Amino acid sequence: MRAMEYKPEVAVIGAGPAGSAAAIHLKHKDVLLIDAAEFPRDKTCGDGLTPRAMKELDALGVTLPFHTRGLKLHGFGHTATIPWQWGVGSAMKRHEFDALLYDRAPAKKITGTATAPEVRNGELVSFRVGDDVVKPRAVLVADGVRSTFGTQLGRTWHKQQVYGIAARSYCTSTRADEPWIHSHFGDLPGYGWFFPLVDVANVGCGALSTAARPAKLNTKKLLRTYADSIRAEFGLGEPQEVTSAALPMGGSVSGVAGKNWALLGDSACCVNPLNGEGIDYALETARLASEIIDTDMRVWPSVLREHYGETFALARSLAKLLTYPRMLPTFGPLAFRTPLRSLLMPTVARAMGNLIEDSDRDLAARAWHAAGKAADTLNTAPLWR
Repeated sequence: MRAMEYKPEVAVIGAGPAGSAAAIHLKHKDVLLIDAAEFPRDKTCGDGLTPRAMKELDALGVTLPFHTRGLKLHGFGHTATIPWQWGVGSAMKRHEFDALLYDRAPAKKITGTATAPEVRNGELVSFRVGDDVVKPRAVLVADGVRSTFGTQLGRTWHKQQVYGIAARSYCTSTRADEPWIHSHFGDLPGYGWFFPLVDVANVGCGALSTAARPAKLNTKKLLRTYADSIRAEFGLGEPQEVTSAALPMGGSVSGVAGKNWALLGDSACCVNPLNGEGIDYALETARLASEIIDTDMRVWPSVLREHYGETFALARSLAKLLTYPRMLPTFGPLAFRTPLRSLLMPTVARAMGNLIEDSDRDLAARAWHAAGKAADTLNTAPLWR
């Protein structure tokens, strides 16, 4: 086949939630959407969608049939049931969810791996997809947690900051259609989750790690231990389609933008360090990047810091504390048993659900914002530096 030359207004590399959402937002431009795999394809993920993600999907004109009502936290002999403060959540297998957004994206689509970026004076002037050459005006990079193309552009992951390791499976379950997400703490050297998907459940586990305090766990073995521990309560079958991944978190990467290019979503390490959730940030960064696509995109790190800097600085600090082995066993029971539990646990759930927004002015939100501002001020490793 003869090599092609493409000259789109915008090239989007990676067609996951961030890339496809960006292509939808940029529907009035000539967009080339590139992914290394044919769709549908799978990704290691918890498959959960917070109300914050649902808000972004609504703006894209996407509706999902299954809704979750909130989060149930289990730990140290106690359970806290926390409904979403606003809106509804959902859950959908990534191979279905990503294909849904991909099919909605009104872009020219090609399959292949983007390589060989040519950068002149901070501007990405061309790259290759196989034998084809792409010469875009602007580029959005949304190629996931490893971000192989972003790495070629100079993206660096700073592993001294907290990151996650996790494993995921699918299990049949007698409770696969209930409207609650479950998280378990305390009985494992990490945490476990149960996300209902109507026909099956996403069952997984994870742990937090740093280069100084690595989590020396086999997450796939830990997942099977966790599944065994909740099998009777949740009517679980055997774990199937088990996969694992490492997950950079909380903006702990540098080299996320140039004159006409920017990294989105997981590529830019836009992942909540407290729960590993990233789909809502993927959808949000797609929208935010589409709004500045015609400007000098070297402002992108400032945009990310403006929207997520304080929250990520605080969440990263808290998550790093949890890498100390005795931290959760010591303070976890207090959180579940304190007389202030009715105030504390909903705040924990809001933080884990990415639901404390800049506009919130209640007591818990004000305390979170103040702590975030302090953490950001004291932060010795600036986000997206």
